[in-house]
Amino acid sequence: MYKFIISRILELQSKQVPATGIGLFRLFYGLVALQEIFFLLYFNHLIFDPIPYIDVEFPMIPFFLCLWGIIAAFIIVGYRYQFAVISNYIFWIFFVNFTTMQRDFDGGFDSFMTGAGFFLLFMPGDRAFSIDSLRYKLSTPFRHYSTYPKPTVSSLAYYLPVLVCLGFLYFDSAVHKLFAEHWRNGLGSWLPLTQPYYVSAIDMSFLLNNELLEKTIGYTILVFQFTFLFFFANRKLRCVYLIIGLGLHLGITLSLNIYPFGMGMLVFYILLVPFSWWRACGKLLTAKEPYLTVFYDQYCPLCNRTVLALNHFDVFNCIDFKGAQDYAAQYPALSAINQETLLTDLYAVDKNNRIYSGVNTYIQIFLKMRYLYPIGIILSLPGIHQFAKKKYRVIADTRVRTPCSSECLATVSLQSNTFYTQIFERFASQKPKAFSRKLAKIMVAVLILQLNSTIHYALIYRLDIAAKNSPISAPIAEASNALIMVSLAFLGITPHALYLHDHFAGYDRILAITYTDQDGTERWLPFVNQEGRLLAPNWGRVHSMWANIAVTPNINNQRLQKFIMKVTAFWGEKTGLNLDKTLFHIKLKRINAPTTWVYDQLHKNFSEPWTTIGTVQWTNKVISYNLPENINLL
Repeated sequence: MYKFIISRILELQSKQVPATGIGLFRLFYGLVALQEIFFLLYFNHLIFDPIPYIDVEFPMIPFFLCLWGIIAAFIIVGYRYQFAVISNYIFWIFFVNFTTMQRDFDGGFDSFMTGAGFFLLFMPGDRAFSIDSLRYKLSTPFRHYSTYPKPTVSSLAYYLPVLVCLGFLYFDSAVHKLFAEHWRNGLGSWLPLTQPYYVSAIDMSFLLNNELLEKTIGYTILVFQFTFLFFFANRKLRCVYLIIGLGLHLGITLSLNIYPFGMGMLVFYILLVPFSWWRACGKLLTAKEPYLTVFYDQYCPLCNRTVLALNHFDVFNCIDFKGAQDYAAQYPALSAINQETLLTDLYAVDKNNRIYSGVNTYIQIFLKMRYLYPIGIILSLPGIHQFAKKKYRVIADTRVRTPCSSECLATVSLQSNTFYTQIFERFASQKPKAFSRKLAKIMVAVLILQLNSTIHYALIYRLDIAAKNSPISAPIAEASNALIMVSLAFLGITPHALYLHDHFAGYDRILAITYTDQDGTERWLPFVNQEGRLLAPNWGRVHSMWANIAVTPNINNQRLQKFIMKVTAFWGEKTGLNLDKTLFHIKLKRINAPTTWVYDQLHKNFSEPWTTIGTVQWTNKVISYNLPENINLL
């Protein structure tokens, strides 16, 4: 087995593939992280304040979240890549382990993003769709963009993150699912979608009310998760796993209100897209021939850098850039312009032999690039166009031309200095066998960490095998727990026992909050609505706080009161309520979470009536509760 791992690593390491998928993975990971940072900024008082807006314990939280947002933006555009991914990884660890995010506002998303962030440290995310790749080109401005080879990376950069972050996760989750009755009945995807707290605003009843379809989906997910680890790399089966996985996580994103988790998982499927598809997409989307030919001064450093920058953003290859000294004479449309005049501006010729110069050339470039069309329109507007021409003229007339020798035109090999370059290219190329052995050992160690989590929680814990007071099993369990804490904090390895029987068994009541305004009218707090759905934007980790911690099959009054306090203080401030003059009502609704299929169960749960079981009142920033001693008995 160990020799097989080594040989497989050697094989994948030697195979060079397009960097397109890695670049898109980095970009979309950054977008998911950035939207979550915006979410944390919006809910920062609810999540981080002991008492929202009243007892602010971490006043610097918004500042650090803004810094994190800047780092996420760096990741999206691929700027200072290695610094950005290291900083992002540290931010995830810091916020998850040193704030209330993990204890009260988790839901599994943070561990997944931490694991993905760890792998980004060693991935060549700066090779495609990045500002860094442009910076490397700009360091040698007299080298034409066509001389740079298309970026390629080792196929290991695709397979390793998918193997660990998806393969290990799925297998662990599937083992847990075997202990859930509704999953064994084929209703694993059906049951959460019948619970008001968990569904999004999209009504999926047309699918939920088809028993055969729901059971087919449920059993397909089980087979998919059990086999993914072993067959996703098979060339013939990769498309099957790609399509099923995309459907599964797109369904989670659209139908459940844990959309960040669904989007985070979807991002990984970019790495599963067959390499031939990227090549086919490139041929399909790029222009068959350039729509515009631009002529520039070959001996002007500014012109060369401008061309490199414009070509970098011309992802559809719509523009062809040629040196005016070498190629202008070949175009009859430019014959009336002497070379001295030609070198004073950026000239362009389109397919209809129309000539453009100066700012008009830039307008045509933006228009022809397709996705930058709005910039071209804006630059054409009266006032803006005149201002741009004036600024352009100042820059063009003061630029410095540098006679270029053969040395400055020589081919220069540039490389980034990321962890990927140092480990997966330099070290691996010099000592391929030593590299494969070291990486194999690391993979075995990660596998042991995952097995520790799976065996501990999915087997020993659920089967209740180990005796709690045993002199042998108790120390082993403690050591296993300690190991899980480390693997969770730094690699995101954690049990994925989401929405199983121990979550829904006895989940037969849900709570909502209303208030009486100063006119005596009872209104619903913008949190849980009349149907029992959690309203946007109270999704993601806020949903997890209320639906998984505050309201559970066995409601803990002390824990419930803590979150009622947080929700009323937060949304009271957000909606402009005077807390001292507002009476909050706690309402209870009976629902059902059956393990066998029931027609239209979602709407049955929606239509159940609410009853008021207590009230909450704020007085001088102190909250008082009038609630039953044991809500579980109601």
